[in-house]
Amino acid sequence: MIRNNFLLSIVLLAGFGLYAQTPGYDLAGIPEAVRKNATQVIRSEKIEFEVSAVDRARLTVDKVVTVLGEGGRSALFFMEETDKFISLEDVEIKVFDAAGKNIGKYKQKDLTTLAIADGLIDDSKMYLLQVPASSFPVTVEYKYELRYKGILSYPRYEIQHPGEGVQQSSYTARIRQELDLRYKTKNIALTPTVEEDGKYKTYSWTVKDLGPLEEEEGAVSYESRYPSVLLAPNRFKLDDYEGDMTSWKSFGRWYGDLKKGLDLLPDERKAFFQELVKNAKTDREKIKIIYTYLQNNFRYVSIQLGIGGFRPFPADFTDKKKYGDCKALSNYMQAVLQTIGIKSYQALVNAGYNKEPVSPDFPCNQFNHVIVCVPQPKDSIWLECTSRTNDFARLGSFTENRNALLITEDGGMLVTTPASRLKNNFFTAVTNIELNEDGSGKTTTYFSTTGEYKQDMMDCANEKSDARKIYFINKMGFKDPGQVLFKKEDTLDDYLVTVTQALDVIPELKTGSKMFLTPRIYQFWKLKLPKAEKRSQDFYFNCPFAKTDMTIIHLPAGYKPDALPESKVLRCGYAVYITRYSYDEKEGKIYSTARIDLSEYKIPVKDYAKVKEFFDAILQDNLQRIVIKRQ
Repeated sequence: MIRNNFLLSIVLLAGFGLYAQTPGYDLAGIPEAVRKNATQVIRSEKIEFEVSAVDRARLTVDKVVTVLGEGGRSALFFMEETDKFISLEDVEIKVFDAAGKNIGKYKQKDLTTLAIADGLIDDSKMYLLQVPASSFPVTVEYKYELRYKGILSYPRYEIQHPGEGVQQSSYTARIRQELDLRYKTKNIALTPTVEEDGKYKTYSWTVKDLGPLEEEEGAVSYESRYPSVLLAPNRFKLDDYEGDMTSWKSFGRWYGDLKKGLDLLPDERKAFFQELVKNAKTDREKIKIIYTYLQNNFRYVSIQLGIGGFRPFPADFTDKKKYGDCKALSNYMQAVLQTIGIKSYQALVNAGYNKEPVSPDFPCNQFNHVIVCVPQPKDSIWLECTSRTNDFARLGSFTENRNALLITEDGGMLVTTPASRLKNNFFTAVTNIELNEDGSGKTTTYFSTTGEYKQDMMDCANEKSDARKIYFINKMGFKDPGQVLFKKEDTLDDYLVTVTQALDVIPELKTGSKMFLTPRIYQFWKLKLPKAEKRSQDFYFNCPFAKTDMTIIHLPAGYKPDALPESKVLRCGYAVYITRYSYDEKEGKIYSTARIDLSEYKIPVKDYAKVKEFFDAILQDNLQRIVIKRQ
């Protein structure tokens, strides 16, 4: 990581009864356009990256940052990760208060050092420092060096972070001419100066006086929407494995070579899996049996791709230990499928909520996860091998809608993962409210969930009872969930949850002979979308979905509806909202139904105002009330 947000403040030096401002540290020296609305300002930054061989390089960083207020405190947190290929050297951090007094000085020995990757890779470490600041502005002068003894990725030039102004920043890449590099600018028009000097070719990018960019809630991850320059090697080398990254095919060939021979299982284990699937009639049934076996018998340990090496653990090792990271578990799944005669491929993907797909025209390593793809005559089967709860052949928002690098016999092939679909994320609720004449009563709500909603409910089920209760009160809007039962239907993908309440007061208001009731006992929709004015980025929901609710209110004897809410049908280009209200006099019940269908998870900025207006109208419709009256 090149850019950790650090802070820098005014430094005032006293001398002979007068105060002199340290050059470059005074707030008055920051242009108003750079400082306005900023939480921190990079005063100066010089990044130099030199590649002396295909597997040797060093990165030096020298920067001064001013944190202007509490909102920039996260920029005081320093973190660098190292492994067998990267070492951290010559760290020096100096901190100054607003008067220019040096209030802190830190060397590498002062950093907190943590072993990462669950202790499986001994040389993977994380270096941390939380720079203390009791008042603002505060300034940090920051210097360090990273040395590379193996290279897969060139550090990107992250020009700007959220809420950050930049006075001056430069990035220089000095590369052996026979190696050279490739680059791609994102969200900025910036051309480097290029010079050649003997054996080296030098690229230099410089920016000055950049005002802060507003953080927009619900936008694509910041590394994709803020100004940056991606750099990538043409040739690279880790350990004894040298590769070519000028095409996705050659990059995939390198990764395929890296894992050769690691998919072998002993004969007795091959026989075990062949016996396990012997009664399955189709390949899909066989794959599901193997996937279920993996979920029930193996656990995931977090070793992120790029930390602790890229080679997965051998399949035999994973089989014996019953754990692994995404590489190891995906490699194991591929090995097992191979034993039952089913071809599959590992696929590298950039995982995470609202991550932007990698650029098809710029081969480079932007991946942090591995999944498995099983080609089929129609739709391929995609497997998330790290999850014990994912439904079979469902990826979810973590890896849907991406470009994944399929590792085939002929090299890498960039393919799209499945798109998010409404039908995969269902939330259905049925509530019965037994209302008494005094306003007390009992409620029972039955939830049936799939996809992302199912994941939420299953995560909740794994919490302690107090935490579960807080979830249903704060996130779902229940008053007092007394008993919560969770149930997985073995024959269905649905996850079932029952919530019961015994409430002293159910009506929102009780006056005279009337009771005012909310149409639903919980909050069917509560998300208020961020403002639309001056928005410049697309908005991302977590996933497309279908939410439905039916609430049945059993009226106390002698009561009838005095007023029912107006039924609604609202539409926009991406969603529909429908409500219906009715009264069955014979049964003495009021029926309230609601449905929201969102067909697309990504809302282009040009359409966002209309979508926000749509969901604001739903929030407004939630204010309608059912009024019942004693006759």
